[in-house]
Amino acid sequence: MSIEILPGSYCGAAPLPAQALSAWNLDPGLLATLALAVFLFRRSPLGLTGVAVLALAFVSPLCAISVALFSARVVHHVLLVAVAAPLLAAALPRLRRGQPGLAFLVSTAVLWGWHQPAAYDAALADKVLYWLMQVTLLTSALWFWRAVLDRQTGIEAVLWSLAGLMQMGALGALLTFAPEPLYAAHALAPFDWGLTPLADQQLGGLIMWVPAMLPYLAMIALSARRGWQASGQGAA
Repeated sequence: MSIEILPGSYCGAAPLPAQALSAWNLDPGLLATLALAVFLFRRSPLGLTGVAVLALAFVSPLCAISVALFSARVVHHVLLVAVAAPLLAAALPRLRRGQPGLAFLVSTAVLWGWHQPAAYDAALADKVLYWLMQVTLLTSALWFWRAVLDRQTGIEAVLWSLAGLMQMGALGALLTFAPEPLYAAHALAPFDWGLTPLADQQLGGLIMWVPAMLPYLAMIALSARRGWQASGQGAA
């Protein structure tokens, strides 16, 4: 993918380890957007927590570090789709006709599509494509989690959460066991951090494979509990 709309890295150049912790992103447009989100979710503790997670992803030094390391980029994406998205989704109104199957297919296609090497490298080299990546990842995940939360029976929510867990784990496994580095965007910077590009990619795959599954497991547990409570009330 050689599209160039607004060339450059949104989070700046890849920082050296000694500079990383001072590389905060204070983009006025971003801060204004987050402030608006705080206002919109001001009555929802879950929503405000979700906005705080977005701030961690985009304002903290993680933004700059994710330019250098694929593993940091994975943390960034996991925060968006598996932490901020379900928190924000829980604060949104119910969907009239939630379609978890379609939401699952779209969110999976978006996540896997942006991790194709050509699309990924293009997004890190162009600011418009970068934000297209972030917005589509977040909104598709929001749709999926809201649809899961709207399931009338606990077993449905459990099964769709399990499907989300499996697709996330499968992508993580593929990245972990890839025989060579896939992303040109991280061909050099990992060496400054004491990692080879392949080791950095493997670390990112492991993060996506194991820790990223925890939010899905939490949703499975909550949905199962809700189902048991509903069945208990029905029996009573």
